[in-house]
Amino acid sequence: MKKVEAIIKPFKLDEVKDALGEVGVKGMTVTEVKGFGRTGGKREVYRGSAYVVDFVPKVKVEVVVAESLVADVLEAIEKAAKTGRIGDGKIFVSPVEEAIRIRTGERGEEAI
Repeated sequence: MKKVEAIIKPFKLDEVKDALGEVGVKGMTVTEVKGFGRTGGKREVYRGSAYVVDFVPKVKVEVVVAESLVADVLEAIEKAAKTGRIGDGKIFVSPVEEAIRIRTGERGEEAI
């Protein structure tokens, strides 16, 4: 099993959710987050004064999937979240050693 985390622009969430559903993802966790990458934030103007917004609002989508689905999940997220502009986000993949469904006690891939 693998955990796929994607940091995306908030307005792309519905497109990513739909794309993941099409490739067989049955559940996900979504968190509103803030951060910055290479751009270091962005400049805003308020009442004539310029200031820097250090952290840009983003959305983090987390899914745990069987290894056989990882390539499809990555492709779905990449296509759905891409705008071609700076700040489209990042995708991270990490191993998951165990998953347990608390209600039933199912373990491993049956739990996801």
